[in-house]
Amino acid sequence: MYASTVRNLLVRGMLAGLIAGLFAFAVAYTLGEPSVDGSIAVEEAAAAKEAAHHADHGGAAAEPAEEEEELVSRAVQSTVGLGTGVLVYGVALGGIASLAFCFLLGRVGRFTPRATAALTAAAAFTTVYLVPFLKYPATPPAVGNPDTIGKRTTLFFLMILLSVLLGVAATIAGRRLAPRLGNWNATLVAGAGFIAAVTLAFVFLPGNEDAVAEGFPAKLLWDFRVAALAVQATLWAAFAIAFGFMAQRLLAPREAGSPAAAEATPALG
Repeated sequence: MYASTVRNLLVRGMLAGLIAGLFAFAVAYTLGEPSVDGSIAVEEAAAAKEAAHHADHGGAAAEPAEEEEELVSRAVQSTVGLGTGVLVYGVALGGIASLAFCFLLGRVGRFTPRATAALTAAAAFTTVYLVPFLKYPATPPAVGNPDTIGKRTTLFFLMILLSVLLGVAATIAGRRLAPRLGNWNATLVAGAGFIAAVTLAFVFLPGNEDAVAEGFPAKLLWDFRVAALAVQATLWAAFAIAFGFMAQRLLAPREAGSPAAAEATPALG
């Protein structure tokens, strides 16, 4: 592609990521925040119960401690903080996904820009989030030992790296098998290989060491994880639609065959 075309697609990808971030924020605020508030309430109730139990069994009487003033209130965290984080996240991923789109366009089949954008978003959602999520699902504030957060974060990012590398390997394998097996059969074989490799990674990588706290509501944990998955699904679906529309308008003008369209259509390479 021409450098100017890549630049235009990058800008459109970031704009599409911003739009997708707005939709993801709406889902996160509507579905995710109630479960976060519920988890915080469970955590505070457990702490109060432990303090009362300690006092009832002869613990030293502690003087009332002054409550630490919150640097950022919960209301700000759940609105401005959440919105800023999701939007920045969406813009960054939109830019990266648009560059991946530039590489994939014309190299994974004779798909239109809109279809290639949808395939790019689906592949990114699957490899970057869904596969790691299945191994290391999201956990609310009251679940998880703070002492192991570093290890858990490392394992999660390792799973992302493995998933992306396996996805790239499956794509390359599918392209090489296509001349012999045909596109459909090559896709099935490459997909089966990806699933088999991911399954092996699930087996050999350490599991999540942090068990759910006793008494933590199962429904609350389920709601939190469903909300986390819904946010990511919304983000990538909205990006696919918005960026696919923008890329189609840029790369495949309606006046196909006209001199203006010929100049606007980029060369692949």
